[in-house]
Amino acid sequence: MTSAWVYQSNRFFTDEEALLIQNRLTDFAAGWKVHGEPLSAQAEVKFNLFVVLSVDEHIAAASGCSIDSSVRFLKVLEEEFNIQLFDRMNVAFKTAGELQVASRSEFEGLVKGGAIHDDTLVYDNTITSLAALADKWEVPFVESWHKRVFG
Repeated sequence: MTSAWVYQSNRFFTDEEALLIQNRLTDFAAGWKVHGEPLSAQAEVKFNLFVVLSVDEHIAAASGCSIDSSVRFLKVLEEEFNIQLFDRMNVAFKTAGELQVASRSEFEGLVKGGAIHDDTLVYDNTITSLAALADKWEVPFVESWHKRVFG
């Protein structure tokens, strides 16, 4: 299994920022270790909004210390680029094919106002595997945890 962690920014990165962040992520993933041994890791920027880290657990699993090092690294990115990657109160969704971000209260207002429909695509950043990223990350509102919370 390949574990994955999705971190959503509170704002979209500029193209220049996305490139800089991607370069930093690539360097981090190449040097990411568990108990001194390298992890088979990848890291990427998606849609200029998300940071996705993944580790092939068949080779070596990330442990507490290695996960802590990734959090420290992401905290540095937050400071450097004036972003928030650990605020789980932001919701990403697509309307008319356009990716958008709203605070929890804004999103709740959009749901109550009828702007969010059952077929509105939302992003489930709680996924934990690369396989889930491919088919369970971007889902219709009606099939998401968002529906249970906001619907």
